Amino acid sequence: MKKMLPLIAFLPMLAMAQTNTDSILIKHISDETMRNGKAYEWLRQLTKSVGGRLAGSPQFAKAIAWGKKAMDSIGADKVYLQECKVPHWVRGQNDKVAITAINGKPSPTTLDALALGNTIGSGSKGVTAEVLAVKDFAQLEQLKDKVKGKIVFYNYPFNPTNIATFLSYADAGKYRWTGASRAAKYGAVGMIVRSMSESTDNNPHTGAQEYNDSFPKIPAAAIGLQDADRLWQQCAASTVTIKMVTHGHFLPDTTAYNVIAEITGMDLPNEIITVGGHLDSWDVNEGAHDDGAGVVHTMEVLRVLKAVGYHPKHTIRFVLFANEENGSKGAEKYAEAAKEKNEQHIFALESDAGGFTPRGFSFGVPAQAWGKLNAWKTLFEPYGGSSFTVGGGGEDTEALKAAFKTPVAELIPDSQRYFDVHHARSDVFENVNRRELLLGAVNMAALIYLVDNYGL
Repeated sequence: MKKMLPLIAFLPMLAMAQTNTDSILIKHISDETMRNGKAYEWLRQLTKSVGGRLAGSPQFAKAIAWGKKAMDSIGADKVYLQECKVPHWVRGQNDKVAITAINGKPSPTTLDALALGNTIGSGSKGVTAEVLAVKDFAQLEQLKDKVKGKIVFYNYPFNPTNIATFLSYADAGKYRWTGASRAAKYGAVGMIVRSMSESTDNNPHTGAQEYNDSFPKIPAAAIGLQDADRLWQQCAASTVTIKMVTHGHFLPDTTAYNVIAEITGMDLPNEIITVGGHLDSWDVNEGAHDDGAGVVHTMEVLRVLKAVGYHPKHTIRFVLFANEENGSKGAEKYAEAAKEKNEQHIFALESDAGGFTPRGFSFGVPAQAWGKLNAWKTLFEPYGGSSFTVGGGGEDTEALKAAFKTPVAELIPDSQRYFDVHHARSDVFENVNRRELLLGAVNMAALIYLVDNYGL
């Protein structure tokens, strides 16, 4: 027992020395990123030279070529394209939603509106009908006998008491996602939804919806919040008639690619860590926060690890996923190919919550990993990313988690302004702050370094 005492006394000193080594390297990563980081310039290139890049569009093909060239320039061990099929939804001409009459009297008023992704168009003549305004699905059920032949308007607002705004988005999002089919079940001819936002402007927010094939497919659009408030008040006092003209339609699925770069592991090259963001965006904006930020975060993590001379134990893959917004086919293909090759995926990190100031990470990991994660939190405190929460992973890591039970995580930036721009025309380069963007990459690179060295 006496012979063990010196070793026991030495263990805290060893842990302290290791923590100090980690702290020094993470500071090196931070200094290099904040001085020389290229993420902001890459984001400018992506948003201004490519712009909106909906999967299947010519702009998305341009984004793939841009991503491959940019990844090649960083100096990864290999860069390649992974083919996948993606849906090709086209918005068509300008969406138009307008009040035509109030209490039967002409009252032409245009509403700021965008058709929802994956919806069918109304046809060139449009759909004209009386509006049935409801606050939620419960009220729709109460009024189901009055739905036939109407345009249903869901005016379900974000819950302002949720400080974590993604909770409000998840709550309200079901009206965008399933509202059209639930209205069509009772004979509605169109659907309008209050935008998934708590912004103070009137920009409409698009986003994907999904039809239930058991019911007719009807046109569906989102309107800006100011217009939603006015329409709600008008419907409470009067009979309101609206005309919707949308042109959305699907073309046959088309070929696209995940853009993948790799640094080969020195010790365990067959064990893979994935870092990624999605390259596609909606067509109505530049996709700066969603998810241009995640794309350039991914690229910056690659760049800074190379710049500081870090040689990982495991192979690290940097993936620009295709088609997260309206199908997630890029992530599905990535996981499918990994399973076919019997690969070992030990961790996956995603950035798809914007380029705002980092606050921490959400984790989907085994319970036994939490002791190790909590011991790392102090290393993130100088860089703002020390808030660790349960329930992590994003849309593009979900397929890996399902296929391999891979531990996953997602960068969590401050979310208070994210839904001001999410899926709206205001998601542009000018609404991204350079320092905030770079700090996100610092925290991601630090986490990748720690997982690579110590595992979970």
